[in-house]
Amino acid sequence: MGFNEMTHAFLAARYYIRLTEQFGDRGREAFIHGIQYYGSQRGRRMAQRAIRDGKPLTYENYCRYGEWVNTEEIKAMGAANRVEIGGYDPDYIMNIYSCPWFAQFQKMGAGEAGKAYCSVLDASISRGFNPDIRYEVPQTLHTHDHCVQIVRNAGLTPEMKIEKYMPGVRSFEYHCAHTFWSLREVSEGIFGDEGVKASDAVLEDFAKEYGREMADTIAGYKDTNFNMA
Repeated sequence: MGFNEMTHAFLAARYYIRLTEQFGDRGREAFIHGIQYYGSQRGRRMAQRAIRDGKPLTYENYCRYGEWVNTEEIKAMGAANRVEIGGYDPDYIMNIYSCPWFAQFQKMGAGEAGKAYCSVLDASISRGFNPDIRYEVPQTLHTHDHCVQIVRNAGLTPEMKIEKYMPGVRSFEYHCAHTFWSLREVSEGIFGDEGVKASDAVLEDFAKEYGREMADTIAGYKDTNFNMA
């Protein structure tokens, strides 16, 4: 297995577990803050590319400049996202019935991590892209039979053909490294040396699951500025 959606979810789940085991409720709050920080950085990179191309920061362009697509590995497993559109006017409603992140959280018995992650991630990416977009996640697969994501007054219609801006798509190697290092930054900022130790333990967890080479690849992103497109 290479880097993909599930290795990405693994890192988030292990961070939640390590932080809550070591710091209790403060660890949970640190994790949520870290995911919001990570998501906002992703959104800002998307916005930078859109502005560079002279595009307005609409929800249509939020979709166009999104940084990931389902990997071929996950599609071959039959675990790719399955989304049905529940409405366009006035609000864009997505009902999600299958998701590789959810599958990984379930596999790890990390439902609480999944609930925390999925409740804030997409809205945080949206705020980073344009804080005026109202992106809501009233329910997730962790507590219901499907996830519901709503974008208020999104301005989309069924006729719109939104093509992904592929030069802006980043590999899951990059996304995994970004997750690790943004959460490490937050963990250190809140808990100091003890937060660094928790992060080091997460990377060791990853190495045990996926091998030292993949863990070293993540470590190699140490000096990457994830705020810049």
